[in-house]
Amino acid sequence: MNANTPRQNPAERDESAELLSRTARDLPVGRHEFHRERLMAQIHDMQQEERKATATPGGPEGPAKVRRFRLPRPAIALPAMAAAMAGIVVAGFAVSGGGGAAGGRDGAQDGALATGPALTTQLGAATTEGVPQLLDQISLAAADVTHPTVKPGQYVYVESKAADTFVRTVGDKTSLASHQLHRRQVWMSADGTKGWLIDPAVNDSPEGETLSLPDEQGNEREAYLNAPSYDYLAELTTEPDALLAKIYKETEGMGNSPDQQAFTTIGDLLGESYPPAELYSALFKAAEKIPGVVVVNDAVDAVGRHGVAVARLDETSGQREEWIFDKKTHVFLGDRSVQVRKGTGESALIEPGTVMYTSAIINRAVVDGMKQTPSQAG
Repeated sequence: MNANTPRQNPAERDESAELLSRTARDLPVGRHEFHRERLMAQIHDMQQEERKATATPGGPEGPAKVRRFRLPRPAIALPAMAAAMAGIVVAGFAVSGGGGAAGGRDGAQDGALATGPALTTQLGAATTEGVPQLLDQISLAAADVTHPTVKPGQYVYVESKAADTFVRTVGDKTSLASHQLHRRQVWMSADGTKGWLIDPAVNDSPEGETLSLPDEQGNEREAYLNAPSYDYLAELTTEPDALLAKIYKETEGMGNSPDQQAFTTIGDLLGESYPPAELYSALFKAAEKIPGVVVVNDAVDAVGRHGVAVARLDETSGQREEWIFDKKTHVFLGDRSVQVRKGTGESALIEPGTVMYTSAIINRAVVDGMKQTPSQAG
């Protein structure tokens, strides 16, 4: 469980576990992540309202601070009631021992993504030597990249290949399984109010589903650090110390530790968002200041591309998050989360070398319409 999760008495645990198991089995394959993302958005909205309600008039927030939860792509534990609501199972990924992604056909069949056994990779050795130098090189490379401005009415398009491992329970038998490597496409408007997702591990329909979801009151959602829009990112400070301070402040109480959550937050911004060039460069300079960051000299992305990784071990989960870059150009290739230490408790099935999640960026561009691809532009 997340270190920030409130304790339950045994009766509550038994009841919620039973409800979770029943709900998870009732959901079709691939629906857990979709409902989970919706739940996280709803939790954020409710917490925003509660935070306002508990604030001291004319002063700072009172002592009853609202805990904020965040669910990155590799799943983290949630309060049992929230888990039962969403039908959540532990999720993540795996790649083959040779380093490339394994699995059969790339894509979905009859609206459901094919599954297979959990796959593994050889763990690369980690070192603290050369961390500042590597991040400086990556920061310089990021600053040299020409980023076109995303204008009103335009969309950020990100295409990737992804796969994940999850704990599957059928009857009374629990085992690890994986969604095969598949194509994932995301569109998000500059202001973040409109979006679309096509991902057979999430969507039942090959056509995908909308991300243009209003809050419970029907209002458009406001962008924030863990669900940013391009417009939101364009307003962030590019001074590394101030940027990192904001990340720590905005993610307080989330994740297994403040340092790991800050690292994860920056990593998420590298994937399916589109930071302006100055901010993109500043993110790496900020990451350099997070304790525990290491270099893994050989890491492999979801499509088998070898690179060098900037990484950090989550001491609580035993998983190492890796940002993978081309060794020569220092271009961001993708990211993955690898189990480094054997899991305990509910995660005891997860052995070292299991890749809980992997993603490789295939294309990132600015397009003029929802569901338009770069090849269709112009």
